[in-house]
Formats: sequence, C-alpha cells, structure tokens
Amino acid sequence: MTMNNPFCVIFAATFFMMKRIKLVATDLDGTFLMNNKSISKPNLEALRTLGQNNIVRVAATGRNLIKINEVIPEEVPFDYYVYSSGAGIFDKNRKNHIYVRNIPEETVNQLIRYFVNNDLNFHAFRAAPENHHLWYHRGKEQCPEFERYFDFHRSFAFPLPDSCKLESDLCQFLVVIPHDEARFSEMKKQIENLSGEVRVIRSSSPLGSGYIWLEIFHRSVSKGNGVLHLCRMLDIDPANTLGIGNDYNDIDLLEFTEHSFLTNNAPETLKQNFTLLPTNEEDAFAHAVAKIVH
Repeated sequence: MTMNNPFCVIFAATFFMMKRIKLVATDLDGTFLMNNKSISKPNLEALRTLGQNNIVRVAATGRNLIKINEVIPEEVPFDYYVYSSGAGIFDKNRKNHIYVRNIPEETVNQLIRYFVNNDLNFHAFRAAPENHHLWYHRGKEQCPEFERYFDFHRSFAFPLPDSCKLESDLCQFLVVIPHDEARFSEMKKQIENLSGEVRVIRSSSPLGSGYIWLEIFHRSVSKGNGVLHLCRMLDIDPANTLGIGNDYNDIDLLEFTEHSFLTNNAPETLKQNFTLLPTNEEDAFAHAVAKIVH
C-alpha cells in the first residue's frame, strides 16, 4: 500500500496519535493481573517500558488500597492508583492521597433504609481512604455470594447497628443479587431515583458466576473521572490517554480514554464497542503497550 491509499493514511494517522500517549490506565483484575492474581513478566516489563518513556502509569481498579497492596507489590512501578472505582486517588511515589469523594451521611441513611426495608444483603464501606472497614447486613434471602465476600473481609467487618443508622459519610455500598437482568435494571432505577447523589455501577463477581454486584457510589465517582482528575492535575490532554479494561465497571474509563482496549475475556455484550486485545492470561496489557512503544 502507498500513502495514497485512504486506509493507509488512516492507519498512519492513528499510529502517530498512539505514539503521543502520555498516560496509560489499566484495570487490574481480569486485565493486568492473571487469573491467579500474579503479574506476568511481559506485563511487568511493559510497565517498566512505559516509565522509561515518561508515560504515566495508572492502575484504575475497584479494589481499595488494602486490596491493591495484596496483589501489587511495592516495587511494581505504577505511579497512581485510582482506587475503589474512582472514589479515591493515591500518589504511589509520594505516598499521599490526592482525592476522595464519598456519599454524604444523609444520603447514606436514606439508602440504608431502602436496603433494609427491601431485605437486601449489603455491605456499607467507611469513607475513603479507610474504606477497607465496613458494616454488613443480611437480608431474608440467603446468598452464598454475600457470605463468600464476607469471609474475605470479616476481620474489618461489623454488623449494621440495630438502629440501622450510621453517623458518617460512606465510600460505597455493595448489594449482591442473583443474576437477573430485569431485577438489576429495576433496582438501579429505583436507587438512582431515590437520591440524585448516587449512581449504580454494575460489576461482575470475581468470586464466581450467577450473581450481579450493584456498587453504589457518589454520582461523580467513576474510573473515568478519576483519570480525568489526574489529567487536569498533570496537564495531560485526554487525547493522549490509553485505557485497558475487561468488565462493565471499566466502561466509564474506556469511554474517557482516547484509545481504549478491551480484553478478550470480557463479557460478549461489551466486545462490539471497543478494540479487542488478547485475554488477561495472554499478556493483554503488554500487547496494548507494544502498540505505543517499542
């Protein structure tokens, strides 16, 4: 092909734009991490290569900081963590928090009343950055998925007070329901109509199949908004960003970044919307980085 070929011109222009990337943001579970939560050698080397090219490296994840540290050793060279789906941002190099956004106390108790009155199984997480601490409430519907999650967090968990009221802001709520698309859609609508302060983010369970997680955050919280905050702080044009994800809770990130990729282990319903990479087991992150640095 010659540069007179319009497809060649489009490819060349896209390649040129990709070479101008200044920030790369990646999800962790199912994207950067392998299924056993380890980091492949190609992915780790790709992360180092980004640093050598002065490209900002961001982990944008639903994990809180405690959970990030369980899978990302200190020596792994990320620059920033956009944690808890964007509820907070941590500067890894300077070891300080640069942003948090929590749900106000009044809205917190409004939501608690809704969840309790509907006999739902839920967790309520303390305000970021201390959001590894949580309260829990069991509804009337037995839920093995709720119990599995509780088992992972029981050392930081406390039962919801008998008053069903908390005197603090919260980072988020997590409601677990059996996989039911209609029920999820109706609950999302009800919760968001209940308060304009919040939004519901859908997430696939990392613990097993057959359940939908509803994560409720302040309405301004998203991985995309977290990366936007970093772009403004670092004076990076969003046109010079690249994002990589694998699930529903990555959509905001991938819709924000100019160049966005989805791993091939993503839900089928998402694959038509983004450029596909190999799976997380096949070094998806390294493949994306290879497109912008050599």
